[in-house]
Amino acid sequence: MLKKSIWYKLILVVMVLCLPLLVSSPKIVPASAAENEDNISITVLNYHKIDDMNISLSVLPADFDRQMAYLKEHGYNTINSQQLYDYLSNGAELPPNPIMITFDDGYEDNYVNAYPILQKYGFTGTIFVITDFVSAQPNYLTWDQIKEMKAHGMDFQSHTATHQSMTGLSEDQLRTELVKSKQTLDQQLNQNTLFVAYPTGTYNLYIAKLVDEAGYKGAFTIKYGNIDKDSNIYALERVPIFHTENTFLSFYERMHYIPVFERLGWYKS
Repeated sequence: MLKKSIWYKLILVVMVLCLPLLVSSPKIVPASAAENEDNISITVLNYHKIDDMNISLSVLPADFDRQMAYLKEHGYNTINSQQLYDYLSNGAELPPNPIMITFDDGYEDNYVNAYPILQKYGFTGTIFVITDFVSAQPNYLTWDQIKEMKAHGMDFQSHTATHQSMTGLSEDQLRTELVKSKQTLDQQLNQNTLFVAYPTGTYNLYIAKLVDEAGYKGAFTIKYGNIDKDSNIYALERVPIFHTENTFLSFYERMHYIPVFERLGWYKS
């Protein structure tokens, strides 16, 4: 505990010492960003489960509520996948302090626990669902739950059909995973599904090409970082949020410290 406390204090000291650099150094902000002031940096938070299980992928509902309260208090506005695509593809206007709240896999607790908390703060979220698991596997969402949430502003995108690591599949298997999932979502929700999140985050350039051919407009990884117009739309960054010994502190650090370290060139996602 003592070592961890000292480590956190050291981080804070480093951040304070770096503030003059952030203000004065011309090397901190890339030239492309300096020349293009409308190149907004968008944080995409990545959750999985919101429940009381004591595992890293399960954020406690009370912790999730505290995080959403923080975002509301500090003026963040949630956006969905269509707004993100419109901004990245043609510079469409975004609300102030845009943020995207995403969930992978499509667990039932997203409906039971996360959805009411999001509604409490006037937020929406994007859930990447494993389509073959919907209404078929225990502890996963049903189509009725998904349709209810979608009617109230929630956004649903693909996490493939069966959640297999894509780098271990044949070309035919890859196409099936991508096309089947998109077709299912399009038909069930009467939408044009725009994005897929790579299962386990594994992908390569060839897989990205197949994602494009399957009709998706982009894809999300688990690569750590914020999104802007310089991001690869088929390898979009996110900020994963886990259950930790101090979940809120971890959330705060991931929201604020990593972007600064990236600007300083100390961290590459």
